[in-house]
Amino acid sequence: MTDLITEDLVVLDLVAKDKADATRQLAAKLQAAGRVTDLDGFLADVAAREAQMATGMPGGIGLPHARSEHVTVPSLGLARVPAGVDFGAPDGPATLVFLIAAPAGGGSEHLTILAALARRLVRPAFRQTIIDAPDAASVAKYVQGEVGGQ
Repeated sequence: MTDLITEDLVVLDLVAKDKADATRQLAAKLQAAGRVTDLDGFLADVAAREAQMATGMPGGIGLPHARSEHVTVPSLGLARVPAGVDFGAPDGPATLVFLIAAPAGGGSEHLTILAALARRLVRPAFRQTIIDAPDAASVAKYVQGEVGGQ
């Protein structure tokens, strides 16, 4: 089974002008890794999902996600955004962005990932470990260990 998140899907210091830009940069990482076949098609699916409901969570979290025919394997892109980017959370901009990409035929798999991630995101220690991690490999290993091993 392919890991949900790998070092090449982590961006430590993302600079983004808005949530669409942040999402595009993470999606491009998924595309480069062969996990997304059509960047614009996938981004359209994410935007459609985002239009239904804001994906900002309390605690500085952005959680864009979509099921898409353009996704080959369940994947998680992650960015630390020191300047923050607005994902519509009531308490302000997101400094951590998690992009969940799930294949269209994946059933409820992305919901399992989303639920596992959401349970951990409410724990300040989980967020702080990601913020404090020294490099992308450490972030990927930690998050894969926490969320990937459903």
